[in-house]
Amino acid sequence: MSDTRIQDAYAILKENDRGTYTVPTKGLYPFQWNWDSALSALGFGHFDEDRAWTEIDTLFAHQWDDGMVPHIIFHVEDDGYFPGPSVWQTGRDVPTSGITQPPVAGFAIRRLYERAGDKAQAAARARPLLAKVAAWHDWFMRCRDPQGTGLVAITHPWESGRDNSVDWDRALARVPTEGVTPFTRRDTQHANPDHRPTQAQYEAYIALVEGFRALDWDNSRLHDASPFKVVDPGFNAILIRSASDLAWLAEELGEPEIAARQRQIARAGLDAFDSLWSDAHGQYLCFDRVSGSSVDSLSVGGLLAVFAPVPDARARAIAARIADLGERARYMVPSHDPDAPEYDGKRYWRGPLWLIVNYMIADGLRVAGQDAVADRIERDSLSLIDSGGFAEYYDPITGEACGGGRFTWTAAMIIEFLTRQSEDA
Repeated sequence: MSDTRIQDAYAILKENDRGTYTVPTKGLYPFQWNWDSALSALGFGHFDEDRAWTEIDTLFAHQWDDGMVPHIIFHVEDDGYFPGPSVWQTGRDVPTSGITQPPVAGFAIRRLYERAGDKAQAAARARPLLAKVAAWHDWFMRCRDPQGTGLVAITHPWESGRDNSVDWDRALARVPTEGVTPFTRRDTQHANPDHRPTQAQYEAYIALVEGFRALDWDNSRLHDASPFKVVDPGFNAILIRSASDLAWLAEELGEPEIAARQRQIARAGLDAFDSLWSDAHGQYLCFDRVSGSSVDSLSVGGLLAVFAPVPDARARAIAARIADLGERARYMVPSHDPDAPEYDGKRYWRGPLWLIVNYMIADGLRVAGQDAVADRIERDSLSLIDSGGFAEYYDPITGEACGGGRFTWTAAMIIEFLTRQSEDA
């Protein structure tokens, strides 16, 4: 822990700490975000294990009765963010959004437990979370895979965490935006508008929110009612990995029924996963359930799929695909292929790279034995910090820092990378 970059990163975590939860960064994101918290807990865990568990406890304290864990929890009032509670209108005592985010918590709690200095204390913190995370995974299978395919769909681009990815363009274009309530964005007051989603995309985002709100946020109806239903390989990989990790942890802590159900979810997902594979592109592709067709978009979502325990042949192909991207991008891993006409190296998820995605891809590659490419991803990630600080995301060609600054999960991932390297040394 002597590397000054680790100390700088931990200072950012403490700066964005609100006692029982963290905000991603000041101003731009003033509330608690779902997968931000789970990944940020990994950074806290290297310094304060109790605080790391509290981060996840706070997230699940706001789980809905049906099992969903919302993507935003509005712990405080702050009109610097749009859309706030008055738009969502979910009727919660503590306001939340009405959609979810990638379910990375199962992965995070296994990793916290495995690293714990005091296993008995870690078991005491992890055990109450098992049923809660399992209920969230069951919610996905019930409400986002009603046909029992083994794969779940997202019903809003924000659920993916990759808000304005090229993956969503075709599906988002059919969302009717006539009659959307006029609104004033806040994100462009905190970040360069050229780095953010467009106004047209925001209108479609809000149209979906208003449509779901009109259905009283009834999750038994939203999947079928949504004009946006896309199976994202990256999202499903995170669910599969988290279900696998939760099964391991439940077995470890003497909860065999939870373990058996989570293994079933992971197995069903893996059995169906190959339907998303593209031999032509050497990666997985999204599938649009409304049109019934694959989405021909070379995004990082299809590479993040390696976070799941995919077959070795698929992992090797993804490693080769990433190595090819490395010939055309100075820093790995861009969120979209730089040669694609839709690529934009500074606009959020249409080209820039994100260290949380780098972390999950590198982790999956190492599990699959693809260490050389994982090493390149780590080196590039650390190089970006040295030159551009702890930004929200980066231009993969120039290395320019984009979006928000002093970002919590970026700092957490740097702690993860550097600690792993020091342990391997």
